[in-house]
Amino acid sequence: MQSLDFRVKVGDSVRFSKTVSESDVYLFAGITGDLSDVHCNEEYMSQGAFGHRIAHGVLGLGFMSTASTLMYTPHLPHYVGFTGVSQGYDKVRFVGPVYFGDTVTVTYTVKSLEQDRLRALADVTLTNQRGETVATAVHIMRWVKVEHRKAVAA
Repeated sequence: MQSLDFRVKVGDSVRFSKTVSESDVYLFAGITGDLSDVHCNEEYMSQGAFGHRIAHGVLGLGFMSTASTLMYTPHLPHYVGFTGVSQGYDKVRFVGPVYFGDTVTVTYTVKSLEQDRLRALADVTLTNQRGETVATAVHIMRWVKVEHRKAVAA
């Protein structure tokens, strides 16, 4: 098996922050078709445990993906013959609500590098502006062999 210079080391960390707006949630709802009252009906949610509409949990997962891009994209020119692809997220937990107007921060920290499997694992945490954890996951980034082909003239 071919060796890979990961260009990152265990403990390397990046952060990404974003204020979650009503338009973010509604655009995401429209794209995914998830127009649940939990996300789109303030009157309904004002009567419930959260007191307000909340953002989709997987919108936060999308922010986690942004953080992984920030970690590895600067090194793309060095991954000759390989490209990084996400293999997914393990142990995803939505442990608190994200309200419209919350500023969330993803902290993405490399926890292991597996040369034999050509992959990196990272602990990912999403917190709100009060420092409360609202989501956690383990991200699996894998490098796959890329064959570059010459363009064929028509």
